[in-house]
Amino acid sequence: MIFEKTEIEGVFKIKIERKEDKRGFFARLFSQNDFFEKSFKPAQISLSYNREKFTLRGLHFQFPHWEAKLVICAKGKIFDVAVDIRKGSKYFGKWVGRTLEKWDMLFIPKGFAHGFLTLEEETEVIYLIDEPYRPEESRGIVWNDRDIGIPWPAEPKVISERDKNLPTLKEVFKQIYEIE
Repeated sequence: MIFEKTEIEGVFKIKIERKEDKRGFFARLFSQNDFFEKSFKPAQISLSYNREKFTLRGLHFQFPHWEAKLVICAKGKIFDVAVDIRKGSKYFGKWVGRTLEKWDMLFIPKGFAHGFLTLEEETEVIYLIDEPYRPEESRGIVWNDRDIGIPWPAEPKVISERDKNLPTLKEVFKQIYEIE
């Protein structure tokens, strides 16, 4: 795997290294050795199937049991985004966005909100997540928060009612850190 640093420390775009022959190719999608220094040990694997182009999911996170995620574009293409919401981080409120095509990955450490916009129909995204899902801790930030200012590559055509009505980063910050 080839780890490419991003503008936010701890977030990496990852490309697979293919070993090709006449049969096709073989590549590692995950190796604990590659993630040892990041202390990433998946507790669950999830799949997101998206029928339509410009489907938006996010920006989601879990609190107080923050999740680290390895996001893998298995089929299609996505614009994948991670927003730093770690209290006291020098990157707080900053975001990283990368286009991921088939088998590209983004590693997102704990303390980030995550979302993506599909750029093709029939897109599939696999998540390796280091915490079990706790529905009572599921939270999010509205995708078009002006203070974050993500220039999504297109206007979402498909978005859940929940995601449309998520709070802003300022509102979330007050909620999770209980600050007036």
